[in-house]
Amino acid sequence: MFEKLFGAGSSVADIDVQEAKRRQDAGALLVDVRELHEWQEGHARGALHVPLGDFDRRMGDIPKDREVLLICRSGNRSRTAARLLERAGYTLVVNVQGGTSAWIRQALPLG
Repeated sequence: MFEKLFGAGSSVADIDVQEAKRRQDAGALLVDVRELHEWQEGHARGALHVPLGDFDRRMGDIPKDREVLLICRSGNRSRTAARLLERAGYTLVVNVQGGTSAWIRQALPLG
């Protein structure tokens, strides 16, 4: 039960925002899992908005045949979302460490 709650055994990798931007430019889908008010305050250009609270209902909006990069404010909610996708059979899933906060600090493009 402990493993189920805390994700032990997860194979989700972490990447930094520079690598996330490089992969996004190469065709990966960046998915922002923050709440609407956070999204409206600023988000990575080109990101798909799927709030973590809507994830079960909206998972079908996320393709299984494309690398998926999950981002939130700092990297915690996106790790949860990445694990949910992994459990649902997604294999090309990566967590963006540092999240949108790091994206903004690195002066990467905003939408």
